[in-house]
Amino acid sequence: MSDELAQDFSPLLKVYKDGRVERLLGTARVPASIHPQTGVQSKDVVISTSPPISARLYIPKSSASSESSQKLPVLVYFHGGGFCIESAFSPAYHNYLNSLVSEANVVAVSVDYRLAPEHPLPAAYEDSWAALKWVESHFAGMGPEEWLNRHADLNRVFFSGDSAGANIAHHMGLRVGSEKPVGFKLNGIVLVHPYFWGEEPIGGELALGESHRNLLATLWRFCYPLTSGSDDPLYNPGKDPKLGEMGCEKVLVCVAEKDSLKDRGWYYSELLKKSGWNGVVEVMEAKEEQHVFHLFNPTCDNAVAMLKKIVSFMN
Repeated sequence: MSDELAQDFSPLLKVYKDGRVERLLGTARVPASIHPQTGVQSKDVVISTSPPISARLYIPKSSASSESSQKLPVLVYFHGGGFCIESAFSPAYHNYLNSLVSEANVVAVSVDYRLAPEHPLPAAYEDSWAALKWVESHFAGMGPEEWLNRHADLNRVFFSGDSAGANIAHHMGLRVGSEKPVGFKLNGIVLVHPYFWGEEPIGGELALGESHRNLLATLWRFCYPLTSGSDDPLYNPGKDPKLGEMGCEKVLVCVAEKDSLKDRGWYYSELLKKSGWNGVVEVMEAKEEQHVFHLFNPTCDNAVAMLKKIVSFMN
């Protein structure tokens, strides 16, 4: 084994010259369970074996009794991690979804897509779409998963994600708009600290320093070697001629004041308004906060306020 580094993306991951990938964050896993505080139940399902795609499902306490057949809105969630770390089974995402499912009284499908660099983009997008097709297969209550057959109202579907997961949620919304699946109705999308970028700095990005801006460009190319660069429409929605085809009626964008991606979130909302899309977009900014602060400090005032906002958006 060689300890010579090929690429160092600390604190996310390191890649060695012999091809080894060492993830420095997001490798912890927690089992599905009945959450003691909220009574939310979770379980893991296999969506596909080739390619390997799985998900963690959540149902609120109200649905857990055997008599309950109440149909609830469905949240499809895409985790963050720069397309290269984290999973649907990470403690931070498991805890967050337990809280969100309990507060919003929804059924959630937290998608575990394949990660770069072993599975370079667009694998994460393809896996996420395959997961949505799997959700759609439950439309008539005849799908492979009993929880969804019994509890999911596929006329009330929402997508959400944070960081890279918000990027995925955005692109899944666009794909719904262009492909118009008949097996579910997408009502809205919540993008938390979305991972968008571009060649030309906007707003406060000039103050970030060249090394930080280069890191975001380099990490993207590392995850997607065949990309055209930072103005790839997958990374920069401002370069996407299909932006106006968003397949839902409302979008909520959450940004954090001290997040280097904040200006992209605001910019995205402006682009969406001008794109010809006839929905409503809203932005919520958390003062004094950093990127994905709510995952690390879920009980702080700003995280609680954001959770409440997302819950009211879905209800």
